[in-house]
Amino acid sequence: MGKIKINRNILWAELFVQQLEKHGVKFVCISPGSRSTPLTYAFAANKKIKSFPIIDERSSGFFALGLAKTSKTPVVLVCTSGTATAEFYPAIIEAYQSKIPLIICTADRPPELQNVGANQTINQNNIYNNHIRWFIDAGLPQVCKTGLTKILTIAQKAILESSINKMGPVHINFPFKEPFEPASFTDEIENDLRTAVKKKSGSLLKLTKTSSKIDQKILKQLSHRINNQTKGIIVVGLDNYSKGFFAACNKLSKIAGYPIFADAASNMRFIFEGNHNILTSYDSYLRSETFIKNNKPDFIIQFGRNFSSKALSNFIAGCKCEKLLVNQFGDWKNPVDKSTSIIASSPEKFCRELLPLIQRKPATRNEWLNEFLEIDKTASKIKHDLIAAASFPNEVRIVYELIKHIPQNSNLMVSNSLPIRDLDLVVPLVKKNIKVFHNRGASGIDGIISTALGIAHASEEPTFLLTGDLAFYYDLNSLLTAKRYRNPLNIILINNNGGRIFEVLPISKYKNIFEEYFATPHNLDFSKLVHAFGGNYKLVKSWTGFKQLLSTKSNDKTFSVLELKTNPTESLSIRRKYYDKVISLFNHNSKKLL
Repeated sequence: MGKIKINRNILWAELFVQQLEKHGVKFVCISPGSRSTPLTYAFAANKKIKSFPIIDERSSGFFALGLAKTSKTPVVLVCTSGTATAEFYPAIIEAYQSKIPLIICTADRPPELQNVGANQTINQNNIYNNHIRWFIDAGLPQVCKTGLTKILTIAQKAILESSINKMGPVHINFPFKEPFEPASFTDEIENDLRTAVKKKSGSLLKLTKTSSKIDQKILKQLSHRINNQTKGIIVVGLDNYSKGFFAACNKLSKIAGYPIFADAASNMRFIFEGNHNILTSYDSYLRSETFIKNNKPDFIIQFGRNFSSKALSNFIAGCKCEKLLVNQFGDWKNPVDKSTSIIASSPEKFCRELLPLIQRKPATRNEWLNEFLEIDKTASKIKHDLIAAASFPNEVRIVYELIKHIPQNSNLMVSNSLPIRDLDLVVPLVKKNIKVFHNRGASGIDGIISTALGIAHASEEPTFLLTGDLAFYYDLNSLLTAKRYRNPLNIILINNNGGRIFEVLPISKYKNIFEEYFATPHNLDFSKLVHAFGGNYKLVKSWTGFKQLLSTKSNDKTFSVLELKTNPTESLSIRRKYYDKVISLFNHNSKKLL
């Protein structure tokens, strides 16, 4: 077939990208730079992978995170060498903690330019070491059958480790020597070589998920325990649950007679109609020392990882009974108690395989379960009455009205700090298909808007973001991404002028330092910032106006911000009033968590 002239960097990158595309990669986020030219060119030339050029690497990382959360496919990140690589790190940490698949491709200087003071050169060798599932340095491109086959294998291994074996971010470091451009030829190769390598690319590695059954001996032991331990509870924390898990978990609850403590961000509160054992107001009565003393379980089954409610976390930590953790990869999700067993299984499969072995619950189990259901029902009514009467613009009622009035089949990204806690506090069981997203892996406030934008772009459903003013300010760069890609994201901005979650901590009593060093008021005019990026802005002035704006459908393909300026003291007051009323009704002693 004859020889052809090639640029070895471009060929290397093209084979890598083609292999990713064959194994289902749909999206790549690319930040500009010279050293990454071969990767950028290869991705830009590929018509099946959608490219998103994003200037700010930190924003790019979180945008990719949002794309991966929604598409459930690994998303690629590309950047140049030097400090650009460090800007990806916050999103990588979140992806690692939440098991979201990202494939990070960092360009690098060749070995001879390392540690000699070369410009834009740092030690990138396994730079994300503590928060990565797999790392490899690809080495300099090699124009031979062995070398070209190597880059195909690296691409396949990246897919395997990010989305099948371990789930999470993987890192490939790509050193390149100049020149980078396609027409800057570096080698002549036989065309047959390139053709042969491409043909071989699909047969090197079979990427399949295994689904082995849980050991029947273990299941029988568990069923025996549940059959004999009437005082049990099920807790559903944050995780990437399958569609069938919630129904299977509810059935397990009914047969075992165990109440379900379901975090609002787990999505379990949004999917049920009819009979259920799901508790939603536990954040109040779990603050009572007397209630906790009189209602200690003998057995806890925990799905997922952490919880939004500090009261629930403390309650579980304080229970000295045996706990069973169930998650896909057998991760340890119990930071304080050692009386714990772990089963590595998908939660849905665990429930379905255990159910046939459990006997129907006796009357004694009904007593245990019904006490929780009655207390939760009473606490929910107190909460509803207080929130429904709250004056504008109380932060707790903002969440209540948001859930009530956003459209069916919506995505809701919720920021960390107070918004995610208020969501867990406020949301009842809702006959509405809302899918909640969050960055609770590391629970940072960085990259919140970027993540929401990625979710909005990868989804065909309306997408809303509930965020506070500091998280909004922290990710302002992302508004350029929103403008460029015309994401129809609806942002509900709760502006209480600073980090008001610190109001609940003892340090708030030290007024001489609290306001300047913890609350950190910014006094920003967000309307000007939103308009500067081409967004729609509305200052909400009443509950009626808020409801109307939430219900209004816009055909404008850009982002919108609904700002509500709140009084943090009044919002804190209604939270405390709710806890005090519930505790007073049952004549319990309160644990002062707020």
